[in-house]
Amino acid sequence: MSAGFGLAHLPYAAVTYAGRELIVVRLGDDVIDLAALASASPPPGVDPAVLATPDLGALMAAGPRVWAAARTWLQDVLASGTSTARIPVAEVVTRMPFAVADFVDFYASLEHASNLGRIFRPDAEPLLPNWRHLPVGYHGRAGTVVASGTPVVRPSGQQRPGPDGRPGFGPSRALDIEAELGFVVGTPSEQGRPVGTDAFADHVFGVTLLNDWSARDIQAWEYVPLGPFLGKSFATSISPWITPLAALDAARVPLPGQDPAPLDYLVVQGPAGYAIDLEVDLNGTAVSRPPYAAMYWSPAQMLAHMTVNGASLRTGDLYGSGTISGSEPNRRGSLLELSWGGTEPFALDDGSTRTYLEDGDTVTLRATAPGADGEVLTLGEVTGTIVG
Repeated sequence: MSAGFGLAHLPYAAVTYAGRELIVVRLGDDVIDLAALASASPPPGVDPAVLATPDLGALMAAGPRVWAAARTWLQDVLASGTSTARIPVAEVVTRMPFAVADFVDFYASLEHASNLGRIFRPDAEPLLPNWRHLPVGYHGRAGTVVASGTPVVRPSGQQRPGPDGRPGFGPSRALDIEAELGFVVGTPSEQGRPVGTDAFADHVFGVTLLNDWSARDIQAWEYVPLGPFLGKSFATSISPWITPLAALDAARVPLPGQDPAPLDYLVVQGPAGYAIDLEVDLNGTAVSRPPYAAMYWSPAQMLAHMTVNGASLRTGDLYGSGTISGSEPNRRGSLLELSWGGTEPFALDDGSTRTYLEDGDTVTLRATAPGADGEVLTLGEVTGTIVG
């Protein structure tokens, strides 16, 4: 059985098989057709109709009681080993697992934010005054979130002015990645009613690996004063596999510490971080291993901040953690940091060097996390290749 895809994990996906669109969970080297399994073994507390749909939207919208009932049913039935609803994973084609409603990306790593401050403001305090008081974020483009494997077209845009004072225009020459986790909202909320940190698990269905591709030269010219726009909105890749939030209970860890203490609406109780270890692979070379446990702001705090003004949640909302970086150079989650703003090329195993991405480069994000009963979970990878 493929490591990391046991009964403690059971990640969900939407797939095509033999001309049919199904939702499945992965178990080892197989996927389980949920509609077929429900027909053979009806799930207590779950309307079988939410399992007989082309994507995860209906199941996500059904809420935490149904998510828990479905997970218990799956673990009980699949533990018996009698399921006939198995399909080899090699025979299915994964698709976008859900329709993205809104996309928000945060900036929640102290190390990443500090590194960028040192790169761009070397003679000033690395962090801006608001950073330790709120999870900084921006609203992205839901329509450019794509499934793993979708080619990433190098974007064009305006860049900083040359000697004549006029901005340049052309393909980005500073194309970058951001290694992140994405949090998938299932249960909506009412507009005007903030969602507290204690309601995180009532609304978030699961977690996916996320690569927020970034054109740093376009971003550098446009982002003042309103923040990221075209330098970010051309493509964001997610894994087609959604790890249920409940599968990560054993991965919960305390936050590294927050100073000053956050405002009341951002206070979290108990361990609010996750011990998820990522790997950034560029053309077959592992160039970085970012640790999610180092993140300053937790996903529950991001959700609370995202809704504190009364903004509502919708089924299919996706929010990213922002770049995950550790304190050591080999744990930085972006090429901007790994090359220190393009000034320090780093080597790949084939003998070539990089500062930013070249056409034909392939980036793959992988991750593991501790699961129940000592099982290690392997999150579904996300990959993309740059095309000119």
